[in-house]
Amino acid sequence: MATAYKINIAPDNTGLWGMQQSDHAARTATELLQKDLDKHHVFFNQEGFHDHISHHILALYGTGASAEDIRKAFVENESYQRPAMKPRKNLFEELQDWDKAKQRLGKEQYYSDWLLFFEHEIQRLGGWQKTLAEYMFKEDERSQDMLIRMYAGFLHPLIQLMYGVEWDQPAIVAMALAQACVHRDDMGSFLLAAEETARKSARMPMPRIADLLEAAAGNEKLRASPHLDDGNKIRDGVLARARDEAVECAGRVRVAPDELAEKTAEMFNTAIYEASAAALHPGKDPKYEFFLMHHVTSAPIFVTLNKQDWIATEHKVRMLEWKIRMDIVQYVARGSPKLSAEKIAKYVPKDEGLSPHRRLPVTPLQTKQIQITGLSDDGHVIKLWRAVGVGRKLSKPYEDRDWLQVKGDKLWDQIAHLIVDSVEAPGPRWVRNAGFEEAWKDTPKI
Repeated sequence: MATAYKINIAPDNTGLWGMQQSDHAARTATELLQKDLDKHHVFFNQEGFHDHISHHILALYGTGASAEDIRKAFVENESYQRPAMKPRKNLFEELQDWDKAKQRLGKEQYYSDWLLFFEHEIQRLGGWQKTLAEYMFKEDERSQDMLIRMYAGFLHPLIQLMYGVEWDQPAIVAMALAQACVHRDDMGSFLLAAEETARKSARMPMPRIADLLEAAAGNEKLRASPHLDDGNKIRDGVLARARDEAVECAGRVRVAPDELAEKTAEMFNTAIYEASAAALHPGKDPKYEFFLMHHVTSAPIFVTLNKQDWIATEHKVRMLEWKIRMDIVQYVARGSPKLSAEKIAKYVPKDEGLSPHRRLPVTPLQTKQIQITGLSDDGHVIKLWRAVGVGRKLSKPYEDRDWLQVKGDKLWDQIAHLIVDSVEAPGPRWVRNAGFEEAWKDTPKI
């Protein structure tokens, strides 16, 4: 049984793809996830780069990888992780006092203390659901602060939470809450201002998300706000130079409670469209944009949250609205790369025949059976592939909607090819800031 301190993965617990796994793979995943929990810090370096091992293992496990491939992935990424720090004696008791706890927020040296604290809280409160209800959905100062930090660090705390909730693992939920606590709350003022703008504006139908992206790209001040030399292109670029414009655009995001399911599908489909179109640059090999890719890999959490009947609909709506607003501001921050479904449709895959050496995992509703083999990865590739499979299945019932950007098996298969071609092409694995011409200088020409 999984507890706040102990991982336990079963062969029939494979996440949203719903695949059956082997006992051997389940035992291997359990062993390695426990080792990651006990032995590693949340950041693998002093610059705040995230440990992705738990995501990597569960994404592989959930797409049918063998025990051998799961162990290989762990070994490849274990060597550069920072060791876990010992929690300070009894500090977790101090963290129950919000006024004192606030002094420990946004500081990575307290990760192990926050982790121990949330492990204790999950045990004390009687489960991860009640702990999230207390620390994310209580509608007090503390829970709002936690919710904001979930969207920090390029959505990594949210991604960590996704794997904990989807796999029903209290210990991974504790890791996500602790991770959120050691991130800064840079996005808080933007998210709350956009929310207030939406609340004050006249109640009108929300534009299509794709239209909001187009409107953002068409606003000269917004489009020019990020500079390639900005350290953080959202904080130091978009929000420093065009905050009012960003708030106004994001304030047009308004999801009605009865639209929750459909808007979740629209968000997911548009994120895949955005990232896939941005991966195509004239005259260059395809490369997915590193930051936009995270807006795809984080999207499955909203499918899982919508299934939680203990979470009030208004909280689900709020989290979805925040995600859409983050999608918009991240798109602008990456230089507003040109988007079009036609660009994806016209892409000519490197290997139309899907030869055996470059197969990918079977996804729900995929028309061709393929699977990744022999690819060195830190987890980002398989997370992207898994998320696209979830998004494909989620989009299927909405093929008649005009907001659907990626539709039809042919276009979905194009994206399957595009992902593989992108990660197999020479040069850097990912491009960063795809809307800037300079970002493509190290990507080989076709």
